Amino acid sequence: MKVQRILFALTLVVCASSSIAADAVSFDDLAKHAQFKQVKISPDGAYLAATSVLKDGQTVLTIVDLATRKIRNLAPRGNNDVLDFWWASPKRVLYTEAEHDGGWDSPLSTGELLGVNADGGSQATLSDYGENAEFLSRIKGDMNHVLVSIADSDKSGSAGALTEVRKMDVRDGREVKVGIAPMREASYLVDHTGNVRFAWSDDLDGKRLIYTRAVGGGNKDWQLLQQASADRDVPIAFNADDSAAWFTCPGKPSGFGICRFDPATQAMTQVWSNPDVEADGLMQGSADDSVMGVGFTDGRPAISVFDPNSPDAKALVSLMQQYPGEDAGFVSGTDDGSKAVALVEADADPGTFFLYDKASGKFSPLLQRASWINPETLARKQPISLSARDGLKLQGYVTFPPGKENAKNLPMVVFVHGGPFGVRDEWDYDPYVQAMATHGYAVLQVNYRGSSGYGYDFEKAGYREWGGKMQDDVTDATRWAIQQGIADPHRICIYGGSYGGYAALEGAVKEPDLYKCAIGYVGVYDLNLMYNSGSDATQSIYGKKFLERTLGTDTTVLAQHSPIDQLNNLKAKVMLIVGGRDTRVPEVQGKNLHMALLQRHVEHEWLYKPDEWHGFYDESNIAELFAKVDAFLDANIGSGTAEHSSASQ
Repeated sequence: MKVQRILFALTLVVCASSSIAADAVSFDDLAKHAQFKQVKISPDGAYLAATSVLKDGQTVLTIVDLATRKIRNLAPRGNNDVLDFWWASPKRVLYTEAEHDGGWDSPLSTGELLGVNADGGSQATLSDYGENAEFLSRIKGDMNHVLVSIADSDKSGSAGALTEVRKMDVRDGREVKVGIAPMREASYLVDHTGNVRFAWSDDLDGKRLIYTRAVGGGNKDWQLLQQASADRDVPIAFNADDSAAWFTCPGKPSGFGICRFDPATQAMTQVWSNPDVEADGLMQGSADDSVMGVGFTDGRPAISVFDPNSPDAKALVSLMQQYPGEDAGFVSGTDDGSKAVALVEADADPGTFFLYDKASGKFSPLLQRASWINPETLARKQPISLSARDGLKLQGYVTFPPGKENAKNLPMVVFVHGGPFGVRDEWDYDPYVQAMATHGYAVLQVNYRGSSGYGYDFEKAGYREWGGKMQDDVTDATRWAIQQGIADPHRICIYGGSYGGYAALEGAVKEPDLYKCAIGYVGVYDLNLMYNSGSDATQSIYGKKFLERTLGTDTTVLAQHSPIDQLNNLKAKVMLIVGGRDTRVPEVQGKNLHMALLQRHVEHEWLYKPDEWHGFYDESNIAELFAKVDAFLDANIGSGTAEHSSASQ
């Protein structure tokens, strides 16, 4: 669905594309970063703040006075980007900056916390570079202080971060320590009046530890929640009066749930459950910190509201009715709920922010994340489910080329997500998927065992299954698509980034007759090299232990499941994409496989960018990647190959 363009003068912030082409979206347009990433309204509703991208690509903090429509762009220092921001009070914003350095497909946080007034004045650096400050919460009734967590790099080292909670003055950054967890790598939940109430983390063996303490308790008063820890629950938020906290919890009689935790009795009361998927989180109402229900993704995003007759629920339903088939929710609100920001988005829509006025009940369009994208030209994702060979239920998506939703025997790309743990494929706008689907390819995605969203047992089922059952799940999904008549069995390519790059090449050598081509994007190809390649995954004891637990340490087994050691089985055409500054999967992984193929005189495509990271970030490089992947697919499973079925004609 095509939504309205920007409502008022915010068009002055950046220059959008002047027109939308009637044909397929271009690779250049798909490669562009979102124009507006986040939008949040001030506690009193007087201002809007947004992260927006200028012509030169820098992400700035934009503040809009809603009364005067005056716009201020607050640029970060040097070439940095504004990464995230929070309203600390009705007229002061805190934000973090990110620099273009490191190993990821987006800038990395400097760890500093900065502040600025809504009028652009009193700009100040509130925390030092090495403190790794994270905003936790405002404090009710105190406009001059917030709570932050600090992970001092000097105290972290290889043993893992020792984090503590501090009360920070938002004017000058002065801090007072108010809590420290009884373990490293801790996360915290604080109540609305500034009390540190919960701390949790996983220990070196992966065991969940959740601690609580009463209001006024000190650092020696932490109490371990035995059952919550055993159930691997997580505290999410406090209710409005701090009398209860929301937790994830096991579903009854099975599955996954959300519970209300009574701090006085430590009793858990279930308020939502689903037999198949975990909650994505609590759904915010129109007021800041209010909760109207639970969001979850069982194929498509869905909402379970606690009170369907509440004003917020009725307002959201009215918005959904205006944009059928899209996902909608409040993302920011004033303290009293009189105004709020909502986001409408879909698999074929990058999203539009709306301003909600409770008095009138109206939603007014504010900003489109990517106004140059016409949703009517994009492909749609269809949720699927299937059973793996051992009976495990798997979910995923098939994206069909526009206009070919009922076509059979299509050329297909199996697109494997990275991670592999704590990550999943979702029903969302994905430029990588669109770059393939809008150019004639069905795209298959599967949440193999190890993916997030289906519980700890599902994730743990992927441990030490690199090249084993995780790979079999991808194979089973591919064969399912053939059985359903979706894919031409002679025109299938496998593609992925990071772990997905590993799965692409491992699939090619493990199932040499299934895939005609394989594309490895910043992938791992030598599992033994994971431990000594300089990857940041092994630079702390927590990272190393997690890798040992999930990958394994048997060098013989790791070699047997490493694509670089199985090239005798390779039949598929290969394309390798590598970033020279990648610190998560260092370039040596891709370069070694590149050299091994050259030594075997195996022709392959090689796309190397010395200044790119763990996933390309520069828009021109992403556009080039899309174009070269498209040409590679066309040559091997598309119209450019000598052997393609009549379905491609």
